[in-house]
Amino acid sequence: MSRRLRRSLLPVLAVLATLALLLAACAHRPLPDARTALNPRAIVFYYNWYGSPEIDGERLHWSHPVLKFNPDDPDRPPIPGDGDIAADFYPALGEYSSADPDTVERHMAMIARAGIGIVAVTWLGEGDPSARSLPLLFEAAARHGLRLCFQIEPAARPDIGAAREAMVRIVERFGSHPALFRDPDSGRPLFFVYDSYQIPAVDWARVLTADGDLSLRGTRFDADVIGLWVGADEHAFFRDGGFDGFYTYFASRGFSYGSTPAHWSSLQRWAQDNGMRFIPSVGPGYLDARVRPWNGANAHDRDGGRYYDDMFAAAIASGATHVAITSFNEWHEGTQIEPAVPHTYPGRHYLDYAPLPPDHYLRRTRYWLSKHPPGLQPPPSR
Repeated sequence: MSRRLRRSLLPVLAVLATLALLLAACAHRPLPDARTALNPRAIVFYYNWYGSPEIDGERLHWSHPVLKFNPDDPDRPPIPGDGDIAADFYPALGEYSSADPDTVERHMAMIARAGIGIVAVTWLGEGDPSARSLPLLFEAAARHGLRLCFQIEPAARPDIGAAREAMVRIVERFGSHPALFRDPDSGRPLFFVYDSYQIPAVDWARVLTADGDLSLRGTRFDADVIGLWVGADEHAFFRDGGFDGFYTYFASRGFSYGSTPAHWSSLQRWAQDNGMRFIPSVGPGYLDARVRPWNGANAHDRDGGRYYDDMFAAAIASGATHVAITSFNEWHEGTQIEPAVPHTYPGRHYLDYAPLPPDHYLRRTRYWLSKHPPGLQPPPSR
């Protein structure tokens, strides 16, 4: 090599040497943990009730009866599944089983990529097929840095004794698991109670106030219990019942007082004034025509993703410290943010998100949670 050529290569060699030193330094520097991007005050409702013949012996929930508006309405043939499912959209993963380890792993990965920190799984009791998925969900959630809480369904708590027993049993079974969500300040787990109004406030007070005869307060089963706000004047129910807060659940805007975003700022102010937590629920749209063909008045088109954006913006503007998403995969009601794909069955064309990509709502969730993260205010203390 000539002296002139060596001189001309010296700047290049210097740059390469610098790059080598930088690469060596990076090799010993730990990569950022993707889990740090998970928002610990963002919650998504997750339905673990689906089944397949291969894993569960039947097409749980993909096959479904058509629900009646009145008991004396004529019966309709049930929806069979196997390509003809009880939903107006079709999942990208097909008619999966909630007890399939691969499905659970993929779902938890999707939720983590969306930036959601807490997954509210469905509790229908230990005797329900959905309970088979719970060990898988806890292990997969832990791998992805997620935390699980529970939404207790009416079937699992017909009375206040059963409601108490459900919370006690969940804590007994999963209380020591690292993936169970516990409030970072109080250490208490989190429960949502769907249709909490079905049990009177005087009965809830037996469990949720310190002097109740069935009280959980101050015991190892103490928890943050969040009831469902439906009507305009439910203040006394939540105050007298001893609840820690309330949520709105429904993704159909205007279906209830609570699910109407115009009311969220006042609900947040009342919650803050009364030491409670308000959790508005946002959704991408609503369509349950396959299972409730009479419910068209509550349908809401996704409007090319704008419906979801509008609800998320309203939740942020309300000042609430938390936000819930209805839902990851409630396919019957068309509120899912799980990817959907085009699908055709004889006589039926399923909806999808086109021209948006199948994962649009996961991406849009991450956008909202990163750009306007909830939780800028400390949670209320009780």
